[in-house]
Amino acid sequence: MKRLTLILCFFHVAIIAQGQEPVQTIAFGSCLKESRPQPIWESVIATNPNVFVLLGDNIYGDTRDMAKLKAKWHVFEEKPGFRKLRENCRILGIWDDHDYGENDAGIEYPKKIESQQIFLDFLGEPKDSIRRKTPGTYDAVTIGPKGKRVQFILLDTRYFRTALKRAPKREKGKGPYGPDESDKAEVLGEAQWRWLEKTLREPAEVRIIASSIQVVSTTHGWETWGNFPKERGRFLELLKKTKANGVIILSGDRHSAEISKLDETLPYPLFDVTSSAMNQTQKPGKEENPHRVSDRYFRENFGVLKINWSTSAPRVTMEIRDLVGKVVRTAQVDLP
Repeated sequence: MKRLTLILCFFHVAIIAQGQEPVQTIAFGSCLKESRPQPIWESVIATNPNVFVLLGDNIYGDTRDMAKLKAKWHVFEEKPGFRKLRENCRILGIWDDHDYGENDAGIEYPKKIESQQIFLDFLGEPKDSIRRKTPGTYDAVTIGPKGKRVQFILLDTRYFRTALKRAPKREKGKGPYGPDESDKAEVLGEAQWRWLEKTLREPAEVRIIASSIQVVSTTHGWETWGNFPKERGRFLELLKKTKANGVIILSGDRHSAEISKLDETLPYPLFDVTSSAMNQTQKPGKEENPHRVSDRYFRENFGVLKINWSTSAPRVTMEIRDLVGKVVRTAQVDLP
């Protein structure tokens, strides 16, 4: 009887999703120091997003003391601007290293099980949710009616990820990490890979893949899928294998914003829109990224996707906006 009830519940949710209004505006961002002011939320709210995606480093936990980690999440969720957004907008989220619990950490972080539950508490995940019983925080949500469905794929790039490999020699202008060519080097873990393949085969017109670290930019020596070239290759091959249409990647982490574009890999250009940081700044500097569209942006920022459903294929305008909501970087794509 319980099994039948569960099936009916999921069927009911699917019907509700089909009846929802189409998503037209998606906002997103990363890297929020919870102890600092967060005035940027007023500009986010002014864009009237249907969905906001937290892309990681949503707090700077950096602790193995779970009481301290939980307290920092509480500080963040009580920020007036974020509370106002949460009252008027659906919030989706992934974590990165600092809210996971330790700088640049992966599978080796000893408190990942406890940290997962605290993160899901913040997201308001039900106590009986499958996400609380499954290692890792990955999830997927599809919103909108048939023909105008947006699938949000929320990756966990921390829980299963192999520890980073240091570059034999650090190059000038680059970070300390190098590519790990080992067959055992992982980003997602096998269970998440199987789930991702199944999820990419589900019907949707636009697919937003949230990855805390960049996918397209690979050679800057900081955290990126480029540190795990075989895993990155597997990711791109999976997009081709599943014939996943309409994919745009959202990423954070870098304390700067940029739009990257990968051509000649899929039947359409693959964009990776990086928005970081929402209440921190970085001194401008040069960094290698042959896929970059325009320049990096170093001041406080957030991202916006606007979907035009009136065209023959969904037309998505990608924007990086500054502290007061002004568009400072933009690109556009028609998704097949």
